[in-house]
Amino acid sequence: MFIFAMAVLFKLCTIQFVDGDKYRSLAEKRTIKSVTIPANRGNVYDSEGSLLATSVPKYDIRFDAVTPTSKTFEKYLKPLCDSLHAFTGKPSSYYQNILRKARANRNRYYLIARNIGYSDYIRLRNFPLLNLGAFKGGLIVEQKTKREHPMGGMAERTIGYERIDDQGNVTRPGIDGAFGVKYLRGTDGKRLKQNIGKGQWKPIADYNQVEPKDGYDVYTTINVNIQDIAHHALLKQLEYYEAEHGCVIVMEVETGAIRAISNLGRTNSGGYYEKLNYAVGESHEPGSTFKVMALMAALEDKVVDTSTVIDTKRGSKRFYGRSITDSHHGGFGEISVARALEVSSNIGLATIIDDNYSKNPEKFINRLKSWHLDQPLGIPIKGEGKPMIPEPGDSKWSRNALPSMSYGYNLNLTPLQTLTFYNAIANDGVMVKPRFIYSVKELDESIEVFDKEVINEKIASEKTIKEIQAILENVVKHGTGKTLYNPYFSMAGKTGTALTEYWMADWKENKRYVSSFAGYFPADHPKYSCIVVIHKPSIEKGFYGADVSGPVFKRIAQKIFTDTPIIDEVNTLQVVDETVDKEFETFYKTAQTYKTIMPTVIGLPVMDAVALLENLGLEVEMDGLGKVKSQSIPKGQKVKKNQKVVLKIS
Repeated sequence: MFIFAMAVLFKLCTIQFVDGDKYRSLAEKRTIKSVTIPANRGNVYDSEGSLLATSVPKYDIRFDAVTPTSKTFEKYLKPLCDSLHAFTGKPSSYYQNILRKARANRNRYYLIARNIGYSDYIRLRNFPLLNLGAFKGGLIVEQKTKREHPMGGMAERTIGYERIDDQGNVTRPGIDGAFGVKYLRGTDGKRLKQNIGKGQWKPIADYNQVEPKDGYDVYTTINVNIQDIAHHALLKQLEYYEAEHGCVIVMEVETGAIRAISNLGRTNSGGYYEKLNYAVGESHEPGSTFKVMALMAALEDKVVDTSTVIDTKRGSKRFYGRSITDSHHGGFGEISVARALEVSSNIGLATIIDDNYSKNPEKFINRLKSWHLDQPLGIPIKGEGKPMIPEPGDSKWSRNALPSMSYGYNLNLTPLQTLTFYNAIANDGVMVKPRFIYSVKELDESIEVFDKEVINEKIASEKTIKEIQAILENVVKHGTGKTLYNPYFSMAGKTGTALTEYWMADWKENKRYVSSFAGYFPADHPKYSCIVVIHKPSIEKGFYGADVSGPVFKRIAQKIFTDTPIIDEVNTLQVVDETVDKEFETFYKTAQTYKTIMPTVIGLPVMDAVALLENLGLEVEMDGLGKVKSQSIPKGQKVKKNQKVVLKIS
């Protein structure tokens, strides 16, 4: 017995002092764990401060029925249940029964409310018993965040998101994805939780071990009003022509700021949504919009001038055993180089390029390369499509490669890459890089500012630029885009109609086209450039660029100038407005005194107004997106919790 007792004592000492740390670590792993608290992602704003994406906190409220003492539990049970009755409408007796049952069953994780907003969370944690906190009242609060897009489906792929699946695979499209890791994500916090059985983990304390730090806010170049115009103009045309998908980009000429970008793909049910970022990621044969680049190369190399006469025959001409045709029945005959582009003659451009570069195709290719047309733009948004410009020695190169390239085949560009070149023409030859954000901020402090970036100081001589500008204006006045002409509003651009999937066996029975229009407005002093690309419209209704994509361009251009007139105005953030300051001081004083006074939210962006009113405990109903035009409860009136207020949106 003595030897046995000594063995037990020896083992106890070994466990306590030799292996103690090991066993204590195992015990903690099984009963206590450190849980990550995701930081709130920063907000994404448009160029005028309207919310495009935000993280909305959501809360689960649970109750540890064992923690309160018997005296405390009995004292506050009925007041708590009465408060829950007022909150949910369920009888107070119902809550008394289930909370007593939870205490009898020693339930330390009873769910009281799930997925509630911040104002409801503040209300609930101030209920009797729960207001005593975690150690005395048994309150358990679990917070999570939900990413929301106040604009709904508009520009959803461009605004983007960051998603991680169960296997750890990360998807990061758009602006949110591009700047998420560096700016938007923030720093996660830590919190200790204890295993209370049945797979449930309860927070050990009502404070965090490490507090999460919210991400920075990103201010984009997107303009909500222009985005709305572009989205609905594209949607209307896609629905009418029953097209497969399409995209629109609107860029500010001088700065390269992307003011709107819309990508809509067709669903199986016939509707449209932001399926993929076609504008950035889809590289395809551009068709006739590339004729501008081809002619510019010839003009810049001085192998032709705008008055050089080209024989386009009677609408058909053979090049190295293959016929090239023009869409105009009977052909155009002998026309000038400038007119060849105005009427979009395939034969005209093929003749210009083949006659002058067939013996030295590298000269033509090198000119395209000098404009960076063979390279991605290097924008921060992931998934940019790669351009493809073939050259001698490539598998795609043949004697017909050069004539095909002259009118936009046998090469690939994305819509954004094409628009960047047209924007350079509008910008008198200065090619600027498309940019999607202005700055990154923490509250009102700028963390990083993104300035205009020039890719090419001068893509061509002033003479060539002026000649191309004149031709693009004439395309709309009396060329392929003449149906778009309006004497009271000047536009310049180029139509494009390209065959797609023509290599497939069923193409003759089921013809497919890509319709496009690229240009800028106003023609004399360009402010914006724009490209519209629509894939596979119904050929029974139309497929030419002037008919399908051109009207979208025109609708966007005219509506931008109707709804958002251009005003040369310089504002400073440091302007002191005595009226505004006085109104703010009055409202602040009133709000601090009463806490129940209805403010005026007229003129505020709708999401800012909603946030303000929900913090007052109001139930907000709205009928659109934009800025608040009117409110159903007048300014200064006292309001009650859960009172309904209706906002009319402009």
